Amino acid sequence: MVYFQRDVLPFSVMMVMESLNVGLHTLFKAATQQGMNSNVFVVYAYGVAALVLLPSPFFSNRSTVLPPMIFSIMIKIFFLGLIGCASQLLGYTGISFSSPTLASAMSNLVPAFTFILALFFRMEKLQLRRLSSRAKVLGTIVSIGGAFVVTFYKGPRIISGFSPSTSSLMQNQSLSSKPSDWVLGGFLLTTEYMLTPVWYILQAQIMKEYPAELTVIFFYNLFVSIMAGVVTSIIEPGINKWKLGSHTALASILCQGLFGSCLNNAVHAWIIRIRGPVYVSMFKPLAIAIAVAMGVMLLGDSLYLGSIIGAAIIVTGFYTVMWGKTTEETSKGSGVSDVESTTSEKTPLLPPMRK
Repeated sequence: MVYFQRDVLPFSVMMVMESLNVGLHTLFKAATQQGMNSNVFVVYAYGVAALVLLPSPFFSNRSTVLPPMIFSIMIKIFFLGLIGCASQLLGYTGISFSSPTLASAMSNLVPAFTFILALFFRMEKLQLRRLSSRAKVLGTIVSIGGAFVVTFYKGPRIISGFSPSTSSLMQNQSLSSKPSDWVLGGFLLTTEYMLTPVWYILQAQIMKEYPAELTVIFFYNLFVSIMAGVVTSIIEPGINKWKLGSHTALASILCQGLFGSCLNNAVHAWIIRIRGPVYVSMFKPLAIAIAVAMGVMLLGDSLYLGSIIGAAIIVTGFYTVMWGKTTEETSKGSGVSDVESTTSEKTPLLPPMRK
């Protein structure tokens, strides 16, 4: 049961969340092409999430388990909201200028930055003499490399897309952008994914002091919505920007508020508390593989050899990191380092007795 809660469940949930995020980004891009303002989107989406989570502080305020919500914790959540507001405004503006696929590709910067920050704050240990530490470093590099293979190497076509008539319809509703917009979008997305690891690290510190995911995420969503509202009122004057011009915009806001800002952030907070920020960030390289798979199955995109090779590299690197982290956790529990365990495996004594 403990293995299921610490390993199987977090892994399964993170896979679902990354798939969900790719879908939400695609829906958001479609809404912006119909005139929705990206800054207004952040205000509305996080406001919806705050309303949904409004009862959470009353239900999770268990005085026998949780410490009081003191001023220092609230200040940290405020700064968490400040970082989140900046990253979300930059990120969604970047997607509106580029595409969800580029956002998935640029998200591969997150594991490296998170790992470096976790080392700096001593939340992760790096001992290059240990096999598990080398596996985590190598796996991170391999995963990022695989993501760039998917992005920059196309190769021959393996599976063709929809029929020409359907393909032309998809092109008319394309999520592509002009080259100049693409560069600007890439710059904004890079800035967002440099702030995301800081968000992970700060949230991990908050969860240690106040382990109530829903309450923390409620105040976080509330702060982000208020801050984004202030920023949007300054840079986007006029009431017309706040109007939703299509059903797609409304659907995007509701889906992001319920499944992104609410569910996704709460799940991330829970997994960060039990597994740490590096574990969450390591699922980011899978986003590009998921984006390619969803494009083939749902949008009728063609499948190319580069996508298959890149996805295989991503999965290899991902499982290498997971193996390294699992090995470290196992060695901590048994009190034996992975170097010692590999040495002992070469000279086994007696086979374990079966119960």
